[in-house]
Amino acid sequence: MKIVGFSTGMYGWYERHWLDHKKEPTLEEIFRSCREAGMDAVEIDPEPEIVSLAKTYGLSISGSYVGLPLHESSINIEETVMPIARRLAEAGGKDLLVNADPKGGWGVSLPKTEDEFKRQGDHLSRIASAAGALGLKVSMHNHADDQHNAEGDLRSVIEYSSKEVGLCIDTGWAHVAGFNPIEWIEKYSDRTYAFHLRNQNGHIPTEDLIDGDINMQNLIRVLKDIEYNGWLTFELWHREDNHPRRSLMEDTKNSIDYLKQAIREIN
Repeated sequence: MKIVGFSTGMYGWYERHWLDHKKEPTLEEIFRSCREAGMDAVEIDPEPEIVSLAKTYGLSISGSYVGLPLHESSINIEETVMPIARRLAEAGGKDLLVNADPKGGWGVSLPKTEDEFKRQGDHLSRIASAAGALGLKVSMHNHADDQHNAEGDLRSVIEYSSKEVGLCIDTGWAHVAGFNPIEWIEKYSDRTYAFHLRNQNGHIPTEDLIDGDINMQNLIRVLKDIEYNGWLTFELWHREDNHPRRSLMEDTKNSIDYLKQAIREIN
C-alpha cells in the first residue's frame, strides 16, 4: 500500500479552538498546527487566497467537501457544486466529497424514503459526470447516525448511482450508525475512494485514532489488501464529553505516527 499522504478536515480544528477559547481560530493558526503535527494537506474549499496560505505552510489541497440535500427533487449543481469543483481542480486536488445532508435539517434526521435514496443516486451521478470532466473523483460522504438512513445513503451509491460515484467512508459516523466501517471497505473496495478517519467509544468520539472500538491496525491491513492509494484524511473531534487530555495537534501527531508504524509493519 502506498498512500498519497495525510490530510485533515477543518471541522475538528474549529471545534477544539472554540472549546478552548470560545472563538474561532484563524486559518493561519490551523494550518500552522496541521503542519507541526505532520499533515501533508488539508481538505477545504480552495479559494485562491486559501491555497496560497496553505502553500506557505507546506500544505497541499487533498479535496473539498460540500453538503447538499441530495434527497430533494431539484439541485442546481452548476451553482452549488461546480464552482467548488473548478477551484479544487485548479488547486490540484482530486477528491470532491458530497455529503448526503439529513432530511429535515441538522439535528432532525427524518427517515428518507426509497424514492429519495434513488434521487440521491441520480444527483450524485450528475455531479460525477460534471466533475469527472475536470479530473475529479466524486464520493458520497456518509454522515447519517441511524441505521435506516445510513443503509439508504449507501444504496444511493451502490445501487442507484453511476459507477463513477465512490464512497468516502467516515469511520466514526459508520460506527455510530451501527456498522463496521472495515466491513464496508472490504465489501465495497472498488467504490472506496476516500476516508474520514475517526475512532469511537460507542457514540462518543475518541480524542485520537489509537484507542477505541475501531481497530485501526485492521483497517490499515484491509487497505493494503485492496491496494488503496489515496489520502488518509483525519476528522478528529474533541468535545466536552470526550474530555481531551492533549491538544488536537498532539493527538493528530500521535495518530499519524501510529498509522505510519502500522503501515510499515503491514508492508
